[in-house]
Amino acid sequence: MIETQPAPSRSDAAGLIRNEPVQARSAARLTALLDAAAGVVDEIGYERLTTAMVAERAGASIGTVYRYFPDRIAVLQSLAARNADRVTTRILADVADDRHGDAMAAFHGAVAVLVDAFRSEPGFASLRFGDVIDLRPAEGSPAYAVLAASLIEALTARFGIAAHKDLPVTMETAIVTLDALAARAFARDAGGSAAFLAQGPKISSHLLGEYLSAR
Repeated sequence: MIETQPAPSRSDAAGLIRNEPVQARSAARLTALLDAAAGVVDEIGYERLTTAMVAERAGASIGTVYRYFPDRIAVLQSLAARNADRVTTRILADVADDRHGDAMAAFHGAVAVLVDAFRSEPGFASLRFGDVIDLRPAEGSPAYAVLAASLIEALTARFGIAAHKDLPVTMETAIVTLDALAARAFARDAGGSAAFLAQGPKISSHLLGEYLSAR
């Protein structure tokens, strides 16, 4: 069984929170604030979210919000980090599933998890891996690059795919392309346009077919 914990990302949630919770009550309060932010984002988009909206939705004071987050951008960054962590964990767990007989099948399974997150993970369709937010000055690796590296490591451990100097950029290209395709599929269809989603396996097979073969 491969390790299924995501690698640290540029938008690591703990680093964005003013007071990292150490007690169960504080952790629950933080979860409630992020859940509230996700609900607001789902309703009106991340551009219009304010800390006051988060406080009202969570039934908390504005002071409670500022106890954890210095501003609305930190709220959005932390929500994006949580989205990335949750979905990356799900993706890597799916890659490890015995139902996948080869690396390409496992990658298609990872894409299916990504698509499902658009339906099931609050706020994910708007923020996903956080690269949509202006994070200047940029620090660390982009979230898509972190996911690409994690996927390569998981696929190599499980299926023994051959190392190749072009695989990291190709994997990231595939992820960014498929993410954009999924965003288009869900833009005007809450269930996801089947016509657009059907292009995912074709794109990933074209981009990654030569790399995702066993040694």
